[in-house]
Amino acid sequence: MRSFRIGRAFGIPVELDLTFLLVLPLFAYLIGSNLGRYAQLLNDVLGASAAVDASMLTVSPTIAFGVGTVAAVGLFAGVIIHELGHSLTAMRYGFPISSITLWLFGGVAQFSEMPEDWKQELYIAVAGPVVSVALGVVSYLAFALVAADGSTVVAALRFLLAYLALMNVALAGFNMLPGFPMDGGRVLRALLARTRPYAEATRIAAEVGKLFAIGLGLFGLFGGGGLFLVAMAFFIYIGASSEAQRTTMTAAFEGVTVADIMTPAERVDAVAPETSVADLLDRMFAERHTGYPVVDRERVVGVVTLSDAQSVQEVERDAYTVEEVMTSDVRSVGPDAAAMDALERMQEADIGRLLVMDGEELVGLISRTDLMTALDIIKQGGSVGREQVDTDVPGVERPS
Repeated sequence: MRSFRIGRAFGIPVELDLTFLLVLPLFAYLIGSNLGRYAQLLNDVLGASAAVDASMLTVSPTIAFGVGTVAAVGLFAGVIIHELGHSLTAMRYGFPISSITLWLFGGVAQFSEMPEDWKQELYIAVAGPVVSVALGVVSYLAFALVAADGSTVVAALRFLLAYLALMNVALAGFNMLPGFPMDGGRVLRALLARTRPYAEATRIAAEVGKLFAIGLGLFGLFGGGGLFLVAMAFFIYIGASSEAQRTTMTAAFEGVTVADIMTPAERVDAVAPETSVADLLDRMFAERHTGYPVVDRERVVGVVTLSDAQSVQEVERDAYTVEEVMTSDVRSVGPDAAAMDALERMQEADIGRLLVMDGEELVGLISRTDLMTALDIIKQGGSVGREQVDTDVPGVERPS
């Protein structure tokens, strides 16, 4: 979903996903309406001497939900600090962080590149839980230093510090469970990668993560965990599958460049900007193409697709030209770029093809289907090059 930036921490953009704006009030409500239960839990865990007293906090709904809101904000602040632990450790090893995003299930640090050295991944993975435990310890020490004096303000402060102490330690513990791609799953992959190829270690960790997700989902359904755990299990399962697939593809495409897979320029069909939309659709139907580069005097000026053409009403298609409906923001990649980089650019932009440009010159086109075909060949033990990988319809991604 859409996210928006709220600031930066250590140079890393911090963003809020729209789902976070839904879950934050929910957490505030749940905490505020159950202060008595949480206080009893804190006393059970921290010991009778802790004596967290919530009786003064429940006399007014305003006070109760005010405390709940501060507790929820503090909890998610702890999540950001947890992700900063991962991020700063990764940056120490030279891996840039695109952003830290808070969303429905907590936080996520967006890595521009994942480490394949098992020691680096191990240190990065454990950094978050270590920071959360340290934050929990600091919160507990602050709680111990604040003596109860019978006032509402101090009672609220003691509750908040005790709550954050327990929840940050719980956050660390939960993240260390082997639910790849959670922290524990990454630790497992790092340890497996000591004696196995990285792709195989990822596959094993992903399978363990899937089993964990299934167990978590069943507990959510039948063990009283609720639909929130079911939804979390679903995303863990999807995340494990996606990570395993990505790692397999990265290993398969090692050393393969865009030039090895692309359709060369001499076989890429193009259209002129003055072509009418009606003629463009006729040509698409005749040639079974769904997109073309738009070339004006040997210079690429845009890309036009079937959806662009269909945006014009049928009765007006003779009057409109390709230039009026094309996309002028051309997404391109260099011929020497890694094949995996090209695929990631397509996924980020949610497009099916990229023009291959050498400076201002069009040298080819690469589609998502080209990459999938190349992957299939590599998996079968074949080699990849312009002679081995070809498209049935030059210049167009085949439907899958």
